Amino acid sequence: MRITCLQENLAKGLSIVGRAVSSRSTLPVLSNILLATDQGQLKLAATNLEIGINCWIGAKVEDEGAITVPTRILSEFINSLPAEKIDLDLSVRTQTLNLKCARYEANFKGIDAAEFPTIPTVADRGDTAVIELPPATLRQMIQQVAFAASTDESRPTLTGVEVRFEEERMTMAATDGYRLARRSGGMGMIGGTRNTVIVPARSLSEVARIAADASDERPIEVTITPARNQIMFHIWGKSDGKGGYHQVDVVSQLLDATFPDYNAIIPRSFKTRAVLDTQAFLRTVRMAFLFAREAANAVRVQLSPSEGLKPGTLTITATSAELGDNVSEMDALVEGDANEIAFNAKYLIDALSAIDTPQVALEVTRSTAPGVIRPVGAGPEEYTQVIMPMQLQK
Repeated sequence: MRITCLQENLAKGLSIVGRAVSSRSTLPVLSNILLATDQGQLKLAATNLEIGINCWIGAKVEDEGAITVPTRILSEFINSLPAEKIDLDLSVRTQTLNLKCARYEANFKGIDAAEFPTIPTVADRGDTAVIELPPATLRQMIQQVAFAASTDESRPTLTGVEVRFEEERMTMAATDGYRLARRSGGMGMIGGTRNTVIVPARSLSEVARIAADASDERPIEVTITPARNQIMFHIWGKSDGKGGYHQVDVVSQLLDATFPDYNAIIPRSFKTRAVLDTQAFLRTVRMAFLFAREAANAVRVQLSPSEGLKPGTLTITATSAELGDNVSEMDALVEGDANEIAFNAKYLIDALSAIDTPQVALEVTRSTAPGVIRPVGAGPEEYTQVIMPMQLQK
């Protein structure tokens, strides 16, 4: 293998695939990144067997070839080089990759590419149905849902996000048993039918990270393999300013499980609804959290409708036996009955941080029933969060 590429392009590619490198595998090759020539480009690939990432960058290919190289030293060395041309030359006999850039040179001992697991690419999808989504939409949907997934590996189903494709809409939902986030958005579908899969939340978070640098000119293409055990996201990167684009395939294993029927826990009505300034509400909860951390994160939320000329209010109270207490009040448009409920402050912070509308609605039925948070200005089918209550302390 003999190729030439630009330092900034190689550094970019390594940062994209590097997050998929396995850190705990007993297979040494999974700690490496694959470098291979592919149709006049340089392909980089990494996998931990749950998620695999392929990335293609522009390169001048003189001789075909492939090698896997230890991720850490290669990435650190490339990032330390000046923004100049890089020459890569592989010695097949010794499996050593020679790298030259400006006045710097290094040799990297590698492992034969034949030992690297095969990661499917967009060229392998054949006639499988393709779902198209604007990059900004997909990224926002993931960011508004994935945080609610469980991190408890003893409950593997809840570490995933249910993704449902139907009737030109995609719906994502995640829950850890204490909270739920559900988000819907429009999509395009080519040759597809209804489908429901469970994708690991970690995999979707990587898709969102890569989609942050996606080209707005092309949709992200989503494919579910015919065997229904993998999902692929094909992403076009932004132009490098020289007429070239990098491309990325993110391939994730799917969870073979049955997702809980979350629709059953979403309240259909409420007794009290408060409309609040999103950032002011978030700031108030964060202040209460400083005291709530010592008391199981519990904060008491009181909703009071307007009386005469007095506006409606939301009052948040947090009490710590060791640190003291905090009481914060803010104006709110409150309709319905006065109400009181306790929430986990961290869940409220996560929920409000994921909402990008100026105003947010909090809907409450009673102190022992779930509370609902929705952005004001979006329909209930667009974005809904449900938070289970905590026990009110007397």
